[in-house]
Amino acid sequence: MSNGADDTAKAKTSRPDFVQSLERGLAVIRAFDADHAEMRLSDVAAATGLTRAAARRFLLTLVELGYVRFEDGRFSLRPRVLDLGYAYLSGLSFAEIAQPHMEGLVRQLKESSSIAVLDDTDIVYVVRVPTRRIMTITLAVGTRLPAYATSMGRVLLAQLEDDDLDDRLARIRLKKLTSHTITGKRLLRGELDKIREQGYAMVDQELEEGLRSAAVPIGDAGGEVAALNISVHASRASMDDLRETYLPVVLEVAAEIEQDIRGSGVNKQPA
Repeated sequence: MSNGADDTAKAKTSRPDFVQSLERGLAVIRAFDADHAEMRLSDVAAATGLTRAAARRFLLTLVELGYVRFEDGRFSLRPRVLDLGYAYLSGLSFAEIAQPHMEGLVRQLKESSSIAVLDDTDIVYVVRVPTRRIMTITLAVGTRLPAYATSMGRVLLAQLEDDDLDDRLARIRLKKLTSHTITGKRLLRGELDKIREQGYAMVDQELEEGLRSAAVPIGDAGGEVAALNISVHASRASMDDLRETYLPVVLEVAAEIEQDIRGSGVNKQPA
């Protein structure tokens, strides 16, 4: 009997418009990350599930195109891979509107602020205004984090229709990232229902020990939703402080950003 992943793969490859070679080429690129910045051919094959011969073809093609470097028997990504994401990020004209508001928010609260969008079961940072480093994770535009353990991710998941939310929750693997991380799907769904009602999310050290954050949704002219957050170190603010002192300011700034975005007519998603 095939499992759900096998069924999904078969459904994709059975579609006449599905280009499996493109999927595999992208899988090779995604195999590289902070923990695997350099890999041998066998490592890439194992990470992607490709044969060594197939992995070699994709890697050498990427080398020829300038996306991958090959040196001393190891492959690594080249800066040109950033071009793949730049077309998306450069289309986010709403970032130009949000940035000044976020800079004001950071000056007022003296804490870092970000905007992220939902990409399947992850969030992707699209705007960030830092004030000081409080995380061991390096955050920048384009950073991906698991949606379930972040305030912005939970806000965005809570905006989904029930069927869509159920589908994504079924595919999320809840890992215990800290001693505080929610790892039960029933508990997570209950938290998302609560966020739907109250209109904001707060996370207490679930992504990283010592990190607390609050996030609220922002709608654009096309009805798409992004999330705005504020992150604080646990030593500087309790959850009550976050709710009573920081959250009202974030809500106010989010309303200002949303008003300007809707007035300008720009969309979160590029056309």
